[in-house]
Amino acid sequence: MPRTSGPERPDQDSSGARERGPVWARPTGDRRRSALTQEAVVAAAITLADREGLAAVSIRRVAAELGARTMSLYSYIESKEDLLDLMFDEANREVLIEDGLPGDWRAAIILIAQRTRAVLLRHPWMVEVAGRRPQVGPNGLRHVEQSLAALDPLRLDPPAGALICAAVDDYLLGHVIREVMTGGGADRGAAEAARSSTLPYLQRMARSGEFPRLAPLLDAGMPQVGETFDQGLEWLLDGIARSHGLPAGLPDGDD
Repeated sequence: MPRTSGPERPDQDSSGARERGPVWARPTGDRRRSALTQEAVVAAAITLADREGLAAVSIRRVAAELGARTMSLYSYIESKEDLLDLMFDEANREVLIEDGLPGDWRAAIILIAQRTRAVLLRHPWMVEVAGRRPQVGPNGLRHVEQSLAALDPLRLDPPAGALICAAVDDYLLGHVIREVMTGGGADRGAAEAARSSTLPYLQRMARSGEFPRLAPLLDAGMPQVGETFDQGLEWLLDGIARSHGLPAGLPDGDD
């Protein structure tokens, strides 16, 4: 995915920030006297990204959302790239299953995948951040740990479990990208307008005779992408179970 410009302050030394490690590992200092907090800055940025898209997020815009001076935010966020990392990890908090996982490995994986999909559709900007900022924060690590824990009943070697989680994540991310493109995300109006403008062209091409298999599908109506997620995930898990000689599922509570 295309990368935007770097930190907004001309004098910001982003290489120095990188040398000190990821933003979550840096000391935050004592800011108790200020009405602003890092959490408030991140929350305002997430709200802005949800409403207007990732391109709208800048230190200046977030400061305006909070009614603060732009420079005051740099006491809490060193650069826009740090802000994106913090936003992504905070949104990842919503992915975590707080009430415990089912004992059945498939049910647990499906629950995590469905929760992750819902969060990505609620915050579609996360897909872009994941593509350009491959940082894993504390909540991201908790998500990985929970995904691996879903496979505990199978007693797999760690690399085998990691490959299964990666396959599910690959399917999930690809499906969500397609959903966002076709209007399943926040900007449904733009996607619907694009679909309406393209339909006459597709119908005209279908009548040309060049697409004898595609034409009946267009006439019957293409499956709605938002309705195919669960079926595709079941097919994927069926294949994983067969290739590893795994049971399709285990009774709840069985370990």
